[in-house]
Amino acid sequence: MSIHNPIGFDDFLKVELRVGRIVDAQVFKEARKPAYVLQVDFGPEIGLRKSSAQITALYQPEDLLGRQVVAVVNFPKKQIGPIQSECLVTGFHNAEGEVALCVPDREVPLGTKLL
Repeated sequence: MSIHNPIGFDDFLKVELRVGRIVDAQVFKEARKPAYVLQVDFGPEIGLRKSSAQITALYQPEDLLGRQVVAVVNFPKKQIGPIQSECLVTGFHNAEGEVALCVPDREVPLGTKLL
C-alpha cells in the first residue's frame, strides 16, 4: 500500500461511504475464509444491503447487532459464493492482521455520507 499515488478530491467524492446499522449477522458457512453475512440498514433512501465480512477474529454475531458501521454503497454487486455482496463494510487490520471495524464515534443518522 502506497500513499504516493494521489487522487483528486473529485475522485474521493465518487466513493459513497455511508453509515449503516447492522441488523443481522450470521456465520457465512460456505465462505473459504471465516466470515459473516451482514444485513446493514442504511436508512430509507438506500435501504438494506447485504455484505460478507471477514471480521470473525474480533467480533461475534450477537455483538454486531445494532452497531453502526461505515460502508461503501456504490461498488457493483459482487458474487461471493452463494451470496451477492451489495456493499463493502470497512475496517482496519490491527497488528495481528485481524480486522477492526471502521465506525463513527458518535451516533449519526443512517445513510449519512462521509465527508
